[in-house]
Amino acid sequence: MRLPGWKHVVAVTLPLLAMLGLFVQGCSSTEEAASASQGVQPGRAIYAANCARCHGANGEGEPNWRRQSPDETYPAPPHDSSGHTWHHAGGLLYRVVRDGGRIFEAPGFKSAMPAFGDLLSPEETRAVIIFLKTMWGPEERAAQAEASIQDPFP
Repeated sequence: MRLPGWKHVVAVTLPLLAMLGLFVQGCSSTEEAASASQGVQPGRAIYAANCARCHGANGEGEPNWRRQSPDETYPAPPHDSSGHTWHHAGGLLYRVVRDGGRIFEAPGFKSAMPAFGDLLSPEETRAVIIFLKTMWGPEERAAQAEASIQDPFP
């Protein structure tokens, strides 16, 4: 049996490598890409049990989420592409879930986002964030991966 020539090997291998590159491009690391395939289903269940009551079952957020309430908090934002979650680096998203929205507090703004660090393990927190990324389009995933270069997903 004769093996294919190098041109055939290159012609078959390059498209496969390109597809792999597109998959990994939406992730901040190859470790994240590997964990993503394992984190979506657990993340979906954890999100449903802990996040959906405020952010919506489909990540749609609360009505009027951009309008500040009298107590200086804002309604829960959407996690889909229409929201701002994807603007934040992976490390920051992790800390917000773990420590709550208080890390964003400033004069005139208080966050109603509770901390989940005592309720969720680090692995569960990562799984939720991996699930959130399924709600974004390719442009949002690419932008979020770029933002995560300086503050990577733990």
